[in-house]
Amino acid sequence: MDFQIGFNIALGLACFLGGWVLNNIRDAMRDLQIADSALTEKLAAVEVLVAGQYVKRDYLESKMDGLWAKIDHMDQKMDEKFDRITRAERKGL
Repeated sequence: MDFQIGFNIALGLACFLGGWVLNNIRDAMRDLQIADSALTEKLAAVEVLVAGQYVKRDYLESKMDGLWAKIDHMDQKMDEKFDRITRAERKGL
């Protein structure tokens, strides 16, 4: 076998294998791009869902009013207890 024929066969096989590898890489990249676009669409849907699920200001204010009323009531009870303890200490002294 002549050196030129052997070289041409080796170069042909190398080009074939290189093309096969590049084709597989291209197919994998295409699959990744499709998966990426699907994931981007899902993420956009989640962003819209989360943006629509924030607590409304009126609802939060109505709940906070009740909370502040409870805290004020507890504060009044603590003041009454403190006043009783203070009066009892003054009488004892």
